[in-house]
Amino acid sequence: MADRIAGKLTTQLTPEHLKVIDESHQHHGHAGWREGGETHFRVEIVSLAFAGKSRLERHRLVNAALSEELASGVHALAIAARAPGER
Repeated sequence: MADRIAGKLTTQLTPEHLKVIDESHQHHGHAGWREGGETHFRVEIVSLAFAGKSRLERHRLVNAALSEELASGVHALAIAARAPGER
């Protein structure tokens, strides 16, 4: 699933930096967790596509790119989305 997430974000948002972290192990026994993991992810992404956009608009872009994954097993997605040069 992490590779699938990275592939879609790379194709659709052309990031300068992308890190997809599976944090499922941290949510063992919590809502949405299932055996085998791949349910809770953190995405750190830097893309020119986010320039001039609000935090909400950036999250919407990421969520739209990953709509299939969010509908088919990804329970939680933490997003840190920045434009180049932002901290």
